[in-house]
Amino acid sequence: MQDAPIPSADDLRALLAEIAAAHMSYGKYGPATYPPEGCPLMDLPTEYLDWFWQRGWPKGKLGRLMEQTLLIKNSGLDKLFDPFRAANGGRRKYPRK
Repeated sequence: MQDAPIPSADDLRALLAEIAAAHMSYGKYGPATYPPEGCPLMDLPTEYLDWFWQRGWPKGKLGRLMEQTLLIKNSGLDKLFDPFRAANGGRRKYPRK
């Protein structure tokens, strides 16, 4: 079995920007709770991403980006999203129940 190639810095930068621009399009963190676009993927709680990891990722680009978000967060690299958060006014707050 071959190891996956190590991504370049430009590839990582592009992935982070893609995750930062993506929003949860449905469910608990979708537009109904976080109008108008839904919660940014980078601000989804790890527990929510873990739930999808256990039950299966959504199909397509959204699922791939959610999986990468969980890998980044579980690696202790959540601070990589801080420049994107700062540019967008800070971390998205979760509504109180």
